[in-house]
Amino acid sequence: MRFWVNRLLGVTGALALLYAISVWATENLQEYYFKVIILCGIYIILAVSLNLVNGITGQFSIGHGGFYAVGAYVGAAWTVLWQPEAARALPLLQLNTLHGHIVNLLIALMLGAFAAGCTGFLVGLPSLRLRGDYLAIVTLGFGEVIRVVLLNIDAVGGARGLIGIPSLVQSGNLGFFWVFLFVVLLIAISRNLLQSSYGLAFLAVREDEVAADATGVNTTRVKVTAFVLAAVFAGIAGVLYAHFFINISPDTFDMNTSIIITTMVVLGGSGSITGSVLAATFLTAMPELLRDFKEYRMVIFSTLLILIMLTRPQGLFGHGELGYATFQRLIRSGRGKTL
Repeated sequence: MRFWVNRLLGVTGALALLYAISVWATENLQEYYFKVIILCGIYIILAVSLNLVNGITGQFSIGHGGFYAVGAYVGAAWTVLWQPEAARALPLLQLNTLHGHIVNLLIALMLGAFAAGCTGFLVGLPSLRLRGDYLAIVTLGFGEVIRVVLLNIDAVGGARGLIGIPSLVQSGNLGFFWVFLFVVLLIAISRNLLQSSYGLAFLAVREDEVAADATGVNTTRVKVTAFVLAAVFAGIAGVLYAHFFINISPDTFDMNTSIIITTMVVLGGSGSITGSVLAATFLTAMPELLRDFKEYRMVIFSTLLILIMLTRPQGLFGHGELGYATFQRLIRSGRGKTL
C-alpha cells in the first residue's frame, strides 16, 4: 500500500511541477523561444519513438513522417471537421471553455494515436518481414504515399492544407505541459521496456534476429509491436503539432522530415534514449540559434554535424544512457579524487 501511495504522490508532484514550469514558460519566455522549445519537445517524441524501431529493435525505418502526418491530420480533422457537429449534441464538447478545450484535445490525441497505430500495424505486418535496405525503401515509400494521398484529399485542404485549427495545446498556459507530459511518458515507457523481461526480446532481435527466432522469440510480433508503439507516439506528436501551430500542410511531413528524424536517432546513437533526446534538441534548436549567421547558417550546421559523425560514428552515446546511476558514479568518483 505504501508503495502505491508513494507512486501516486510522486506522479502528482511531477504533474504539479510540470504545470508550474508550463505557466512560467508561457508568461516569461519570448514567443519565438517558446515555440522553439515546443518544437524541440515534439521532435524528442518523434526521435525517441523511432528509436524503439531503429535503435532498440534494430530495424531501419525512414518513413516516420508518415505516421506523424496521419496523427496530425486525423487529430486536426476532429477539431475542424467533426467537432462542430458533435458539439451540437454534446455541450461538453463546445470550445468556449477551458474544460471543452481539454476534452477535445484528449479526443484528438486518442483519435490521432489510434489512426497512426492502425496505420503502423497495416504497414508493419507485411513490411517487417523485410530487413535492412529493403525495409528502409518500403517505409520511405509509405511516407511518400501518405503525403501524396493528403495532397489529393480536398476534405482536408489538399495542397493548401488545413488552416484555422483551434489552438487547444496553448489553452490555459498548458502548451509546455501537454508536450513535455508526453515526452516524459514516452521516455518512461522506453526505459521501463529496456529494463523489463519483454524488452530483452526487442534487444535480442536487434543483436541477432535469426538466433532470437531460434530461441523461441516471436520476432515478427516483436517488430510489429515496436512499429505500432512508435507510430502511436508519432501520431501524438502530430496532434500536438497541429494544435499548437494551428496550420498544417502535406509539405510539413515530406521526405525531409522523415530523414531528419532518422538523423536524430543515428546522431544520438541507435538504441540510446538519452542520445535521441539530446540529438533531437540539438538538431531542432541549432539552426534557430545560428540564424544570426544568415546564409552561412546551414553551412555551419552541416559542418558541425559532419564533424560529430566523423569523431563519433557510433553516435553521441552509442548504446549508453545517462541516468541516476551515472550521476551516482560521478559523485563517488569526485569524492574519491577529493579524498
